[in-house]
Amino acid sequence: MKLNLRIGLVLASALALSACVSPDVVTKTQVGDAKLTCTEIAVQLNQLEEIRKEAKKGKSMSGENIAAALLFWPAVIGNHSNAKQALEAANERHEVLVALAERKRCKL
Repeated sequence: MKLNLRIGLVLASALALSACVSPDVVTKTQVGDAKLTCTEIAVQLNQLEEIRKEAKKGKSMSGENIAAALLFWPAVIGNHSNAKQALEAANERHEVLVALAERKRCKL
């Protein structure tokens, strides 16, 4: 009986941890920004959009977040906090890249 309980707890913990959304938190400016080509700026802007999508998932009431709330509620707090931080950082980085693209007269 105790073995089944332990196995259940291990499985529930694994499920809760796998439900955590952890989008990348980018830095506002990076070394070498001034040397980026228009193509590289466009690639980074596309990557930022993916980070934003992932961060928005972490802030929403997705099935993963609901499962995490039911099994391990602190994961929801961590998800939301990380998602908010990642979204803010992505927005700041986006502003830097757009300004850089304008200075370089890139057609995005």
